[in-house]
Amino acid sequence: MTASSPQDTPGKTGPDSTAAADSPAASAGLPLEEQLAAAKMEAAGNYDHYLRAVADLENYRRRVTREKDELRQHAAVNLLQHLLPVLDTLQLSLATARQQPDAKTITDGVAMVLEQFKGVLGRQGLKEVNPVGQKFDPHLHESLSHQPSSEVPEEHVLQVVRTGYTLHGRLLRAASVILSSGPAKEAKG
Repeated sequence: MTASSPQDTPGKTGPDSTAAADSPAASAGLPLEEQLAAAKMEAAGNYDHYLRAVADLENYRRRVTREKDELRQHAAVNLLQHLLPVLDTLQLSLATARQQPDAKTITDGVAMVLEQFKGVLGRQGLKEVNPVGQKFDPHLHESLSHQPSSEVPEEHVLQVVRTGYTLHGRLLRAASVILSSGPAKEAKG
């Protein structure tokens, strides 16, 4: 009679039983069909890992490209925020010059510089938020006050005090506005 080891005993599992089944020496004792099936399963698993790695790499490339595009689009935010007061000053200068009857040449020159400046900023993705007559939108407008108006509906923009700007669809500065409170209410007396 020979002594049986824990691996030889049917139904018993020991710490070495799974390791023995996975080892190449153990698979060498298996029939060729089982070895082939095991190799095909291993190849399918490796192919699955390969496909996942390729998909992860492609997702990474797309994300990096998207982040670079966003960075490029919004890289000028700081510069443009510093240029907006210059734009405001040019607009105020033009408005003041137009009030002077003998300043036609200066007015035309300032208007030309202002339009050229707006054109350059527009090509960089800057757009004005000038909502006169539009319904108040707290995401794009900053309300300074209300004034009665019979022409403009209630809670619509009556006047823009300071123009707002967006850069590639992203709010850079909200428009400062005065809202209509509707027709003036008569005082009861």
